[in-house]
Order: sequence, then C-alpha cells, then structure tokens
Amino acid sequence: AGYVGSALVPMLLDAGHRVTVLDLFIYGEQVFSDLSGHPKLRQIKGDIRDQKLVQAAVEKCDTIIHLACISNDPSYDLNPSLGRSINFESFKPFVEEAKRAGVRRFIYASSSSVYGVKNEDEVTEDLLLEPLTDYSKYKVLCEKELARARAPGFVACVVRPSTVCGYAPRQRFDVVVNIFTNQAFHNGKIRVTGGPQKRPNIHITDMCRVYLHILQQPDEKIDGKIWNAGDTNYSISELAEIVRDQFDGHIIIETAPTNDPRSYHVCGKKIFSDIGFELKFSIRDAVCELASALKAGKFEDPMNNPLYYNIKQMQRVNLK
Repeated sequence: AGYVGSALVPMLLDAGHRVTVLDLFIYGEQVFSDLSGHPKLRQIKGDIRDQKLVQAAVEKCDTIIHLACISNDPSYDLNPSLGRSINFESFKPFVEEAKRAGVRRFIYASSSSVYGVKNEDEVTEDLLLEPLTDYSKYKVLCEKELARARAPGFVACVVRPSTVCGYAPRQRFDVVVNIFTNQAFHNGKIRVTGGPQKRPNIHITDMCRVYLHILQQPDEKIDGKIWNAGDTNYSISELAEIVRDQFDGHIIIETAPTNDPRSYHVCGKKIFSDIGFELKFSIRDAVCELASALKAGKFEDPMNNPLYYNIKQMQRVNLK
C-alpha cells in the first residue's frame, strides 16, 4: 500500500488477479478506498516482521511481489536499525515462509542504486555491484538471499527499479521529479542542488507494467533473472527543465551547490531483449499527470502534509 503498490494493486485486479495486500498502512488506510468491497482484494494491516501475520498473508498465494522496505537512503538513515530490520532481517524469514506455503514465484524489488557510481556508458545488469549506502547494501544482500532460495517449483527474479515518478493514489512528493513538479506548481520556482548528477527515473505506470509483464511470462523466461527497470537517465538540471517546460508562464530554476556528487545511470535494454518489455510513458507524461492532479486539488497541503513525505510520516507515527 505504498507509492508503487497503490498504483499496482488496481492494475492487478483489473487484469483478473486475486490480490492480498500486507502493509502497515502508515500513509493512510484510505489508499484502496475506491476498491472497498472488491471480491478479489484482501487487505491485511500489519508488519512484515510479524511471522504469524506473514504466514497468514502468503497462504493460498502463488506469487509474491515484494515491495516492502524503508525506501531510499534518507528514509533509511533516519533510523538505520529500523531499516535493517525491515529491509534485510525480515527478508529471509519471509522467503522461507513463502516457500513453505507453496508460493511458486517470488519477484523482488531491489534498486538501481546497487551499482554505485559507474563510469560506463551503459550500466548493465552484469556489472559489479558497488553499493555506497546501507540501504543499497541490504538490497544486494536480499538479492543474494533470494538467489540461494531458488529451487525447482520456486521461481525467483529481481527487478532493479529506477526512481519512480508520477501520480498514484498514495502519493510521494519526496522523489526528485515529483519534488520539482510540486515546487513549480506552488512556488513558481524549482530548487536544484548540484545539477550534473544523473538520476534514472521511470513513470509509475511503466513500473507497474513491469510487474504485470513478468507475471505473464513462463517460468523459464524469468527464473533467476535480474532486470533493470527504466532507461531514462537525465541529469537533475535536465529534469528541472523538463518540469519547467510543462508549465505555462515563467518557472525559475534556482541552483545551489551540493556535497552529494553521486550520479547514477542504468541501461534497460536487457528486459526488452529477454521478455519484450518496452517503456510506454515518459518523464514528461509523469509531470503532466501530476500537475493535473495538483490542479484538480487531489492533495491536502502537498507542500507540507507528512503523508506525502516518507521521513516526516515515519517520524510522526514513531515507526519502530
């Protein structure tokens, strides 16, 4: 029931799947209010660190799409012990419980940050992993745990998403494209720290389409595979310009120095060559859709409301 899950669940239901959601719902229990009473949706409020709850959640499921984590470096750094317990220590028991329950497929959402900073023109899935932060290090360790768990009848694959952007029922305004769109809409200016650093992004609908596409593939096409999701690598300055150009009038871009020179870029060709997945939506599409949602008043105080900011909401609910 997080950012991606809030968009993915309706798409899974539309495709005819039965869906179980296991989530703490700290960003609001209304995420799936439009789906209330849906006969194919089961919602379980709770923590993936609760083994009994996990056992109940995975019962009768044939596929797990594991999205749960304290996402991104700043949120993780807020409480590293919390991040470790949710992102890593709970992972192996979850996988083991899935296998015991007869789950046949396990799809894990890792991160494109596992590569670290690379100089290669194309950062492909076979390059050495050099994670720079605890968040990305634990993503790597979970990938390895899942690889060890692979067995006949238990198909496992890994997706390494770019940063997701665009509109979703559980909105985030603390990722770069969404931050810039929010600033442009409310302030008429965008604040860029640094500028030349590259950040790979993917439209949230394409991110959801990746998971649906994987579900449609035969076991032999996905078992043991690792794919980057996203192939759009703009610098932060270029992202600001894309956002600016989607607004009427004059949006000012202010640039400030940064002590964070990290620059990430990824190549998304392998998922197309392996299983034929193609991106359909652009960063411009994401900005336009999010701007339309802002104009329509779909958010309550989007510049300040903690519900749209992971760190603020984690602090407000005192997540432990």
